[in-house]
Amino acid sequence: MAPSTTLSARIREATAAEHRAAETRGFITRLMDGEFDLATYTRYLIQYAHVYRALESRTPQPGDPALINDSRLDRFPSIASDLDHLGASDWATHAPVDATHAYCAHLKSIPVDDVPRYLAHHYTRYLGDLSGGQAIGTLMSRHYGATPEQLSFYRFEKIPAAPRFKAEYRAALDALDFTPDQEQAFVDESLVAFRLNGAVFDELGATQPSPA
Repeated sequence: MAPSTTLSARIREATAAEHRAAETRGFITRLMDGEFDLATYTRYLIQYAHVYRALESRTPQPGDPALINDSRLDRFPSIASDLDHLGASDWATHAPVDATHAYCAHLKSIPVDDVPRYLAHHYTRYLGDLSGGQAIGTLMSRHYGATPEQLSFYRFEKIPAAPRFKAEYRAALDALDFTPDQEQAFVDESLVAFRLNGAVFDELGATQPSPA
């Protein structure tokens, strides 16, 4: 088989195994199967309030590719609103689990001018939200009675056509003028992003009581 020639195709191939491993972790599958409750979902969402606050705290830099400063993707305000409606407006006073703390610390450690590594987290988080993340919102409503006001995280109201947006995002990736070393840094950091996310699921699962 001929090797993929576009960056978007290469990143999909390179991260396929890590992607599957993250989305099939015990905690997230049990959450989506309806084995927990709305309080458990709230605890899960608090972790991502910390993550997205760290991710979206980066200051835009001159010369940034436009796709990493697209405010239509910002999720932190929606997560904070959801937590308010879930009765957790004090979420910032809740210390994240250790894996979430490590995830946030890693995000904050990326220099602002290191576009390939920052973009790796941007890619894994937001394209995931526009894809499998949509199923999470539907299942939280179905299993736990979460209301629309508690699920705005999953609504990209300024992106009416997610498939078209994702295609445009991938085309923008392919148009980046990365050097081979920058492309490799992007790929390597994307794998790190999936592993950090999987570690959050693992820790949440380890601290969640088994169903009676």
